[in-house]
Amino acid sequence: MLRIAVQAKGRLYEDTMSLFEESDIKLSSVKRTLLIQSPNFPIEVLFLRDDDIPQSVALGVADVGIVGENEVEEREEDVEIIKRLGFSKCRLSLAIPKNEAYTGLPWFRGKKIATSYPGILKRFMKQQGIDSDVHVITGSVEIAPGIGLADAIFDIVSSGSTLFSNHLKEVEIVMKSEALLIGNKQMTEDKKEILEQLLFRIDAVKTAEDKKYVMMNVPKDRLKDIIAVLPGMKSPTVLALAQEDWCGVHTVLDEKCFWEIIGKLKALGAQGILVTPIEKMIV
Repeated sequence: MLRIAVQAKGRLYEDTMSLFEESDIKLSSVKRTLLIQSPNFPIEVLFLRDDDIPQSVALGVADVGIVGENEVEEREEDVEIIKRLGFSKCRLSLAIPKNEAYTGLPWFRGKKIATSYPGILKRFMKQQGIDSDVHVITGSVEIAPGIGLADAIFDIVSSGSTLFSNHLKEVEIVMKSEALLIGNKQMTEDKKEILEQLLFRIDAVKTAEDKKYVMMNVPKDRLKDIIAVLPGMKSPTVLALAQEDWCGVHTVLDEKCFWEIIGKLKALGAQGILVTPIEKMIV
């Protein structure tokens, strides 16, 4: 049985639960339960505060964990980064009152900065040669300048709406963060085997993201031209049709270039284009 530590609430919790669901790993929806075992996959999920996950994995309380990169960087625990998961993206930034004239990093020299990430901030300021007063706050960091507790803040930023509502502006991005799958460095071989099965499922889900399966009918005399514009995984599938001068072509397209490619296919004579989402993809 592989024990995986997961954030107990918030956006990272929701994204992680979605990943498990898409990976066909069933979990009970019972709330306020610290430990849940999957009935169809050999894992048990341990729900913790996000800042407790790196230490729990380092100490072997959990074998692996899904946690924000910012927490791994802040805690500096001896864990292995197994995989970047690509969701729950954010950034850790310095922000100041919007009416302040910002002149660059030296502005922070001698200033009091409120943050829940003192480790990251202190290391960054040391690298920049700036001496500032780091004030640790565990609650709503963004209100600190407004109540006279600090001159600036260092905090997580996603959309920037929280900064805006508190009359702050983002002036420096210190690091970017996303969800990581981290692991204990002393994991046993049997648990590593389960982890490989889990990674196989995760990879199948992540590979299929933003991909579309496209089927179309194309005139045979334009087949080479159409294949030339398809950036599929490998060679597209070509099928014979009842009408001899036509054939069917199946391929996979990435969402970001989908409409551009579809326009070219139409111009080359493709017809009956059918597009379906891909749930999982094994490469």
